[in-house]
Amino acid sequence: MTARQWARAVWWYLRELTGEAEYDRYRERRLRHHPLAPLPTRREYEVLRSRHREAHPQGRCC
Repeated sequence: MTARQWARAVWWYLRELTGEAEYDRYRERRLRHHPLAPLPTRREYEVLRSRHREAHPQGRCC
């Protein structure tokens, strides 16, 4: 594995770990299914996501 490949793998892992990649996946899915609908900004997406989590709590062990 080259240094560049290693750096890309670490970058991908950190984005997945922190949730940064979630908005990108949401944006791609939204554009694919609703191309004419307005796309929320990253900040608006985070607010919507937080509200959804509060309204739909999931049981967790910890």
